[in-house]
Amino acid sequence: MKKDGHTHTELCPHGSGDSTAEMIEKAIELGFSEYCITEHAPLPKRFASEFRGSIEGLETASLEWSQLDDYFKLCANLQKKYGDVINIKVGFEVDYLPGFEKEIKQFLDEYGAQTQENILSVHFMKGTDNGFWCVDYDTVEFADGFSNFLADPQNLYHRYLELIQQAVSANLGKYAPQRIGHMNLIKKYQDYFELPAKFDANNLELITGILNNIKRQKRELDFNTAGLYKPYCNEVYPGSQIIQMACEKKIPLVFGSDAHSIAEVGHGYHLTDFIETLDRK
Repeated sequence: MKKDGHTHTELCPHGSGDSTAEMIEKAIELGFSEYCITEHAPLPKRFASEFRGSIEGLETASLEWSQLDDYFKLCANLQKKYGDVINIKVGFEVDYLPGFEKEIKQFLDEYGAQTQENILSVHFMKGTDNGFWCVDYDTVEFADGFSNFLADPQNLYHRYLELIQQAVSANLGKYAPQRIGHMNLIKKYQDYFELPAKFDANNLELITGILNNIKRQKRELDFNTAGLYKPYCNEVYPGSQIIQMACEKKIPLVFGSDAHSIAEVGHGYHLTDFIETLDRK
């Protein structure tokens, strides 16, 4: 089964605005049999008071609460139009935010029954001022938010991976997302800031614990090719070390283009051959 498990829509405020229907048509042309629409879920309403980064980064991070009806209507129409040709699943990419677990669970409790697949990701982390900053907005925000951590990049990595561990361990209820998104997104600007290419032994120990939890919970990992095409990342998420470890533990990796445009649909799918090679070892 050829599946794109991570895509976005014309409603995404930081997307291209390309028609979601045309994105699906591209997936059909490429021979995909399954296509997951996983738009960014609205952020908890009180999160803005704890955010310290750029207002544009916050305002473009996710759907607005007022867009949820439009999102579900769009997806339902696409499922009806293309359902005989391709299996379209609908869900959200949900942000894990420490301290907001109650609100996240409430959102999933209310809307989870209308979804088929969801992704749990970390896009925000507390910075040197103890406020939240975007991990992936731009290099300026990254430097402003995490300046005190950049002198010790492995500590920077560790802080992010601890959030992934908390996300995996959080009780998010019956509709908790089954897939963990781009587990090493903290490395998006690794080339720009000359961050280490590899995780150290301390971080690998933390990653082992995370993967053990994922394995025990029968969850999946997002094999996300978007990072390969980011100018300062040039690496598939979650990176070769984590991919190797996940394959050794027989944790499913699900291809996701993380497409925000027609051109990005299915981008890098050929790299799934790498996973198959590791699985056979």
